[in-house]
Amino acid sequence: MEQMETVKSDVGMSWEMVKIPEVLFFMEGPGVRNTQFTTQGVKLLNVGNINDGLLDLDATTKFISEKEAYGKYKHFLVEDGDLLIASSGIVVDNFHNKITWAKAEDLPLCMNTSTIRFKTLDSNILDIRFFSYFLKTKLFTDQLRKLITGSAQLNFGPSHLKQISLPLPPLHIQKRIAEILDAADALKRKDQELLKKYDELAQAIFIDMFGDPVKNEKGWEVKKLKEISIKITDGTHYSPPNQPSGIPYITAKHLKQDLIDFYCNPTYISQKDHEEIFSRCTPVRGDILYIKDGATTGIAAVNEYDFEFSMLSSLALIKPRKDSLNSYFLSCYLNNENVKKELIRSYMAGAAIKRFTLDKINKFDIMLPPIELQNSFETRWKKIRQSILAVKNSKSNNLFQTLIQKAFKGELVK
Repeated sequence: MEQMETVKSDVGMSWEMVKIPEVLFFMEGPGVRNTQFTTQGVKLLNVGNINDGLLDLDATTKFISEKEAYGKYKHFLVEDGDLLIASSGIVVDNFHNKITWAKAEDLPLCMNTSTIRFKTLDSNILDIRFFSYFLKTKLFTDQLRKLITGSAQLNFGPSHLKQISLPLPPLHIQKRIAEILDAADALKRKDQELLKKYDELAQAIFIDMFGDPVKNEKGWEVKKLKEISIKITDGTHYSPPNQPSGIPYITAKHLKQDLIDFYCNPTYISQKDHEEIFSRCTPVRGDILYIKDGATTGIAAVNEYDFEFSMLSSLALIKPRKDSLNSYFLSCYLNNENVKKELIRSYMAGAAIKRFTLDKINKFDIMLPPIELQNSFETRWKKIRQSILAVKNSKSNNLFQTLIQKAFKGELVK
């Protein structure tokens, strides 16, 4: 009862609070063993197939036979309109990226372990779109944090979901909230698509200037990253307590492809904690930050901030030798999809969790064109960057976040 009262006070209104099982059917996928995988048949839905709020069935391609899919596992077959989430290796602040919907064109599809699907028990009581937005609120993630402690990356399942409460306003309010958030989400996604196009343009320029970085058709010199870096290290291996103000603290949630956005979700630590971390990990403008473990492993960005900050160990810090390696060239190189696949194949084969150790990062092979050509790429990339920043300044993501928090405090629709 104490937890229920706490949750209700966070909502700040008289909406009824219900437990998830009271209004939703949900189930977790089975643990399909590697020995059951086939080269064709029915695709399996894995954690890696849900990214950026989309269902990417090419991200991982595992199958089981039709005989097993429509026999032993028939209850785990996904249906059109199912709400799907990934529930393993989750970074709470980025959980909104692990929520998506099944569509008819994606089927047949069979769930696998650490994926969960939801259906409303009665559409006259709960609008499932309203529930999908609840999953993206602080109200949901705060409850999740309390249930699962002691880990930066969360693994949860039905036993945890059964304990979570959600607000249940009248159906017409649910539908109106969902409509407003649908519109805000569409605007945010439009900007995200534009950002993706700019990234594709940057990669096209990169390929035009340097060729395929894996095939290296132009025969550029190749060196190990440690040979062309002053220092490669990572952030703190413990999580210092956050506080309302203080020294900026950057984690994987702040890194987008080719972009560090601290202000999208600013976090701070004490001066004392910062000094301890900064004594061994000293990021400065022009250094590379690289996500080395977690769901978003492999994303790189150039630090363009002049202020001091501390980093979590999920991030590697790479200080290139500026006479031989340009930071913008390296960032685009590491973000190239073919490079990512090659690095995963070479250094992560068979690994259950995506993670690069510092030792492996030191051994990365880096294609090394003349520094003058790399610097020329930086000039062209920065012109694209101006357009990217213009999109970022549209604040569509901030608008969406503001609206969703207001909605679940009862401040958006009366």
